[in-house]
Amino acid sequence: MIRTKTTLVVGAGASTELQFPDGRELLARIAASFDFQRLGGDLESEDMAAMAVRIEAIAKQARVKTDDLLEAGQTIRSATRISPSIDAILEQHGDNPMVLAVGKLAIAHFILRAEAESPMGAEPRDPGDLPVRGTENWLFQLARAVVNGVPRAKAESCFDNLSIVCFNYDRSVENYMPWALHMAFGMSVTDAQALVAEKLRIVHPYGTPGRLEWQAGDAPVAEWGESDPDDFAGVVEQLHTASERADQRGFQRQLVGEVTQGKRLVFLGFGFDPMNCAMLFDAPFETPPDTLVTMPGVTDAERGAVMRLLQRQAGIKDEGLITLQDMRAWQLLRDYAPYLES
Repeated sequence: MIRTKTTLVVGAGASTELQFPDGRELLARIAASFDFQRLGGDLESEDMAAMAVRIEAIAKQARVKTDDLLEAGQTIRSATRISPSIDAILEQHGDNPMVLAVGKLAIAHFILRAEAESPMGAEPRDPGDLPVRGTENWLFQLARAVVNGVPRAKAESCFDNLSIVCFNYDRSVENYMPWALHMAFGMSVTDAQALVAEKLRIVHPYGTPGRLEWQAGDAPVAEWGESDPDDFAGVVEQLHTASERADQRGFQRQLVGEVTQGKRLVFLGFGFDPMNCAMLFDAPFETPPDTLVTMPGVTDAERGAVMRLLQRQAGIKDEGLITLQDMRAWQLLRDYAPYLES
């Protein structure tokens, strides 16, 4: 059990452990799908054709010109040559509703497809197993830390000291955790889903492509593995830009609260993008947190840059509070489990 208030900040580097695309790969797929000049030719790809069909459907529903949306797609494709992520592009073109609509459509399309193609299923392939096999992924290691030493009678307390800020669009945390509780405590999956829905504090700054059926709220449902939900247009509307989130005062208070109130701050596969850091470090910490960071395979210069960023922008002045480890997300959660559970 995690016994000290802890906030996990999760980035694409963690999701790649479950074979989800990182930011660069997602951007490359979106750019390739918007190469509409190849439509109808020998070089037309499945993604191009699928994106053209989705754009035409959205155009009819929104009563706008298909050509205007196709042009917006070309705008995004051009911007990918210099911009580091689709999130950055949508922020740059926040005054163009066509670009926002097409960009969010592409994100929803590729994230739902990635969920469907990931090794994680909607349920375990074998009874008594987890939705994804193996221990070399951060969700397994987190689930183990969450349930370890918790009596069945107190299962509802296992998330009391955990908050998650997930900059990824996928719903892998929400899909995985009920099965981990089902396995650990022997409760029904339905009861485990209800516990996760009520107790797990998780914030997605950029939103998710809909909600799982058991999750609370009135957002359109897109089940895990369902790449073509009934209300695809409604699913797209659940995605947000940084500026849109900044205008949502309640959301910003929630995000900052989850980050600043913890005594421990753990970055898993987080790339320290300036736009994301601006969202995270919008208010000072109540007490500078003990901070762990995964930084596999980086240079000394990159390590130094992150150290300075945390000291200056996050206000963690004491260098002794910051630990940068050449580890992947699952390795850090495994090796630091005794500390994280203390």
